[in-house]
Amino acid sequence: MPLSLRIGVSVASAVIAAVTGLALIPYLKKIHFGQTILEIGPAWHKDKQGTPIMGGFMFIIASLVTSAVGYTCYRHFYFDVDSSIALNGMLRLVSCMLFSVLFSAIGFADDYIKAIKKQNLGLNAKQKMIFQFIVCSAFLAAMHFLGDTSTEINLMFLRFDAGWFYYPLMILVMIYVSNAVNLTDGVDGLCGSVTVITMLALTTICMILSQYEVSLFAIAVAGGCLGFLVWNFHPAKCFMGDTGSMYLGGAFVAVSMITHNHLLMILVGIVYILEALSVVIQVSYFKITAHQHYKKTGEKGKGKRIFKMSPIHHHFEMCGYSEYKIVVLFSAAALAAGILSVVICYNFV
Repeated sequence: MPLSLRIGVSVASAVIAAVTGLALIPYLKKIHFGQTILEIGPAWHKDKQGTPIMGGFMFIIASLVTSAVGYTCYRHFYFDVDSSIALNGMLRLVSCMLFSVLFSAIGFADDYIKAIKKQNLGLNAKQKMIFQFIVCSAFLAAMHFLGDTSTEINLMFLRFDAGWFYYPLMILVMIYVSNAVNLTDGVDGLCGSVTVITMLALTTICMILSQYEVSLFAIAVAGGCLGFLVWNFHPAKCFMGDTGSMYLGGAFVAVSMITHNHLLMILVGIVYILEALSVVIQVSYFKITAHQHYKKTGEKGKGKRIFKMSPIHHHFEMCGYSEYKIVVLFSAAALAAGILSVVICYNFV
C-alpha cells in the first residue's frame, strides 16, 4: 500500500473532522447538549459547565468516511490479489468499523441520558457491561469466522495456549482497555492527543503485519482525532463525550485484536491502561483501609487514598500541573511506548 494513500486518508480525515465542528458545535449548543460537572471533580473544572458534549461525532464521521473512500481507492488503483484474500481483508476492516460504531452507540446512550437529565450520570455500570459484553463477544465470533481461530496468548517472548479460556479472558481485556480509553478523557485534549499517537503506532504495526486494510482505519482515526483537537485543546470548545471516547476505545481494541499480539496492545495502550489501573488501585486501597478503620473504631467511610484524585491525570492536576502540561507529558509517554512497540514488532514478529 503506497504511503501517499495513507497520508491522504489521514489528512482528509483531519480536515473533515475540523470542518464538521463548524456546524456541530453551534448545533449542540442550540439543543443544550452540554456537560454537567460533578462536585467531586477539581473545583476549576466548574468553568467547563455547559461545554457541548458529543463532539466525538467529528472524528467518527471523518474516520468512517475516509476509511471507506481510502479502501475503495486501494482496491481500484493498487490492489491485485486473490479475491478470497481481498474479501477477508475487507471484512476485517468492516468488523473494526462496526465494532467501534457499536461501542460509540453505547456511549451515545450514556451521553443522551446525561444531556436530558442534566446530570453527570448516564447508563449504570451494569447496563454498560452487559452491552459491552455482547459487542465484544460478537467481534470475537467475527474474528473466528474470518480465520483467527488461535487461542494463543501472544506476549511475543512468552506464548501459551489458553484454550477455551481465551475467549472470556479476551472479552474482559477488551472491556477493560476500551473503558480505560474512556477514563483518559478527563482533561482538555488528553484523550485525543494520546489516541493520535497510539493509532499511528498501530497503523505502522498493521503495515508490518500486512494488515493493510485495517491500517487505513487506524490512520483515519488518528487523522480524525487530530482534526477534533482543533476544538478540544484547552480551553475546549467541545468535549468528545462518551460517544467519542467509547468509539476510540472500540477502535483501539479492535485494531489491536486484529494483530493478535497482546503484548503490543499493552505497550501501545500503556497510558490508557495506567489511567484505569490508577482508579482500581485508588478504590481498592480506600476500601481496604476503610474496612480496617471500621474494625478499629466503628466509623464508616474513613479510608485512605494513594493519589490525590483518580484517574491519575487528576492527581497531576491536584499537584499543580496545567492541563497543557499533562497533555504533553502523557503524549510523550504514549510516543515512547509507541516507538518501542513498533521497534519490537519490526525486529521480532
